[in-house]
Amino acid sequence: MATTPHSSIETHPDILDMRARHEMAERAATTPRAQAVETLAFLTGLYLAASPWIVGFDNLRPLAVNNLIVGIAYALLMSGGFGRAYERTHSMAWAACALGAWTIVAPWVIAGDMSTTRSVTNNIIVGALALLLGLVASAAARRTDSAGSRRPSRAGGMAGGTPGGDRGMPAP
Repeated sequence: MATTPHSSIETHPDILDMRARHEMAERAATTPRAQAVETLAFLTGLYLAASPWIVGFDNLRPLAVNNLIVGIAYALLMSGGFGRAYERTHSMAWAACALGAWTIVAPWVIAGDMSTTRSVTNNIIVGALALLLGLVASAAARRTDSAGSRRPSRAGGMAGGTPGGDRGMPAP
């Protein structure tokens, strides 16, 4: 009885795809620029969360709570995005841009009299910095993605890999 050769799990298309994504994430996370952006974004989020008490507008309760929540969300969103889930980094960076834009307009949008000079100045500066860092992170994710030889296709498979990725369908 003849035996059929079994292929190694190491050559399975899904394993190769996961390995390629991991290598791409490693390249993105180990650049000094990516590490600097991550660190600055984390510190920006922490500052935004604590800013009502640092700058002294904690008496504006709705804006203080908003800054606390948005600051924590921004810090968590931007800390580790390059290394942990590379394929989501681009989306997370755009969400960080939205949080930065929200921080800029929050003093005027939140109900009540939030427009003190300290609160407005603080939110505009921190929001602009958060927006800028989100744009830089998004550009870095895009640049690393286009520099890789294999990048995710729309169907979830890998362009340049097996047709259709793991779905057994032709690539778009």
